[in-house]
Amino acid sequence: MIIMDLSQVMISNLMTQLGNHTNADIEEDLLRHMVLNSVRAYNVKFKNEFGEMIIACDAGNNWRRQVFPYYKANRRKNREKSEINWNSVFETLNKVRDELKDYFPYRVLRVDGAEADDIIGTLAQTYGNTNEKILILSGDKDFVQLQAYMNVQQFDPVQKKWRKTNDVDKFMKEHIIRGDTGDGVPNFLSADDTFVVGARQKPISQKKLDQWLDADPKEFCDENMLRGYLRNQQLVDLNFIPPDIKKEVLVQYEQQAGKGRDKLFNYFIERRLKLLLESINEF
Repeated sequence: MIIMDLSQVMISNLMTQLGNHTNADIEEDLLRHMVLNSVRAYNVKFKNEFGEMIIACDAGNNWRRQVFPYYKANRRKNREKSEINWNSVFETLNKVRDELKDYFPYRVLRVDGAEADDIIGTLAQTYGNTNEKILILSGDKDFVQLQAYMNVQQFDPVQKKWRKTNDVDKFMKEHIIRGDTGDGVPNFLSADDTFVVGARQKPISQKKLDQWLDADPKEFCDENMLRGYLRNQQLVDLNFIPPDIKKEVLVQYEQQAGKGRDKLFNYFIERRLKLLLESINEF
């Protein structure tokens, strides 16, 4: 299966459309065409080797924000300052997401409380050690950990390159120690609200990092360090996806099996997608 991180593909297409004109209006028809053309291109590129396209979507009520209120907090602040009309952007992107689910032959999975990460993680954990070859279409480094499963690979659609690691365990441990700046998760030495208040993270030297990577956390952590380590582990380690979310992902996956192509032609006509209509067999 090919599992596409839909938000990443959509946002990369949006930025391509806007270029340097961040105060420009969003052209819904153009953005729709670009996103659908990306889906088509990746389907053509990878379907012979990896099979069916699965589309993983973000939803609201993120469980990580419930356990860590500062999760991705700066992203919201940055959007409020941006010239881009993000309400309009998300309205358009949500419309395209729903059209993919209603008219296309792909399973489009969206679970309340979950991110695309949780959907991708659940499917990789469930099918990664079977005969099912899995390709994750995303540049998110979090997914490197899923290469612990024998049939999982990752391709970054933005940088157009494969993401690989020779040591999943060491990658995961370093990720927990360093945190994830993009998601608002500070390194394990730093306070929860580090990024929100604009404080500097406590530095981690390469010498210390090398020592820690070769040791058990209980050997080098005092009480505060261990708290930070366990905080980060819960947020970045996909083994910590809540069981109810994993269950709902698999329910939706089974329910959407066998979707047909019978709605595609009328959809392309109604949306005036003439160029894509010429490539309808590639969807």
